[in-house]
Amino acid sequence: MCESAPVNENWETRVAAAWATLDDCPQERAHEFRALIDTLVAELPDGSPLGLFEQASAWDSTGHPDKAVPLYREALARGLSGASRYKGRRAKIQLSSSLRNLGEPEEGVKLLTPELDAPSDELDDAVRACLALCLSSLGRDREGLSLVLGALAPHLPRYQRSMANYARLLVEPEE
Repeated sequence: MCESAPVNENWETRVAAAWATLDDCPQERAHEFRALIDTLVAELPDGSPLGLFEQASAWDSTGHPDKAVPLYREALARGLSGASRYKGRRAKIQLSSSLRNLGEPEEGVKLLTPELDAPSDELDDAVRACLALCLSSLGRDREGLSLVLGALAPHLPRYQRSMANYARLLVEPEE
């Protein structure tokens, strides 16, 4: 439990293997999981945005969004999105969620709103879901529901067009 993969695997594979142990790591041993991530991060150059992201994620996933937020911010400031567009987008989603949990949903909205126009990838629905939660925390439930319905519509076996229209009409008045 909470153990690393063999050292001869590449770094990303070993990081993924470490993350695969998290669900089996009891909360009282979360510090061991974070130490495992820290050990892997130590292999990177100091201040690596990838390492900062992994450390932020480890703190966040073990119930410490307050410790994660500064690390996410630093990872993004040090160019995480340039090093990995995918991880940069994940950092924005996770940072927004943490900010919402810490009572700062307006910052989450500011961070995620531009992501609605970013190049599409598998994180699009996560962006919309997290943004919807931030909007709801600000009392903007119709906007949040619109985002969630819009994200759900393409996945439905039927009624895609209807649900997409309903989502739009929640925030745009009917002509």
